[in-house]
Amino acid sequence: MTIQPTAAGLAALVALAASGAAQAQDLAALEEAARAEGVLTTIALPHDWCGYGDVIAGFKAKYPEITVNELNPDAGSADELEAIRANKDNTGPQAPDVIDVGLSFGPQAKEEGLIQPYKVSTWDTIPADAKDADGYWYGDYYGVMAFGVNSDLIDAAPTSWKDLTKPEYANAFALAGDPRASAQAIISVMAAGIANGGEPGEASGQKGMELMAEVNKAGNFVPVIGKSATIAQGATPIVTAWDYNLLSWRDGLNGNPPVEVIIPEDAVVAGVYVQAISAYAPHPNAAKLWMEYLYSDEGQLGWLKGYCHPIRFNDLVAAGKVPQDMLDALPEASAYEKAIFPSLEQQEANKKVVTEGWDSVVGAAVAE
Repeated sequence: MTIQPTAAGLAALVALAASGAAQAQDLAALEEAARAEGVLTTIALPHDWCGYGDVIAGFKAKYPEITVNELNPDAGSADELEAIRANKDNTGPQAPDVIDVGLSFGPQAKEEGLIQPYKVSTWDTIPADAKDADGYWYGDYYGVMAFGVNSDLIDAAPTSWKDLTKPEYANAFALAGDPRASAQAIISVMAAGIANGGEPGEASGQKGMELMAEVNKAGNFVPVIGKSATIAQGATPIVTAWDYNLLSWRDGLNGNPPVEVIIPEDAVVAGVYVQAISAYAPHPNAAKLWMEYLYSDEGQLGWLKGYCHPIRFNDLVAAGKVPQDMLDALPEASAYEKAIFPSLEQQEANKKVVTEGWDSVVGAAVAE
């Protein structure tokens, strides 16, 4: 739905568009400018990922005049950047306004000129090491790599990455994405590589692929994208994915089948995702308003409800703004004590090795 702006709204729209983007604008003016645009186009936001279903519903409830156009919820980070490239000259419904991508894809998008800067009003509460200093991209939430296991089909769940080569897991294991394009899958390979003796970076990428090649050679690797449905159907009884996705899938299945979520003991790897606004966003003010919502207390707690640790988590806890029931719903804090947060440089080095070498080292094309 598109509404006609008032004279004040039109003036705000012009002023905001001309401002380029570097600082949060007056919220009232931004809201009116966004309402005048009337549409927000998102991409790659499955409703069971990080509580996004409720987060999107919360934004719609707050701004009912803005229609949320959701593109390809199962897209990977590389697909999101490609959607911007492919729609540079398109202001239609296939052009995304905002993206949510793995950490290493933020700098890549900035370098290519695919995103624009904007600093939300809560900018100062976002840790410095989780954001671009100029506001082109910033962390939104994080989790750790874990195993989701269909307990009806797997008697003894794997507790380590190396367990995945065991004969009892024949035709059982899958990644939750294409490791040539999905940040979630790329970090899974990194975690496997660290467990296999590789330091985070190029070595983890190589060692991770070598372990995945062993899993494939053993007949345990299933070359499809693992998700809630494939776990439930028994097509992929074991899937590695972010803990928050697995916990959400578990809840959604309501015990049919029962799903056990396990954080592997030999390598606990955490990963941060980042938000950014397309440099070619057809609805730049709606995009900025979406960012303001996501980084508000309400938006951050929406992610936490979906089992993600929002980037402002420590700030919210210190301010006493996190309900105790939300904290109680998270896995035991001890499960995260060994978590490794790879640096951006380490992630980029790992990503390069995996995306370029997967076909030759592992030889298993992952697809829907």
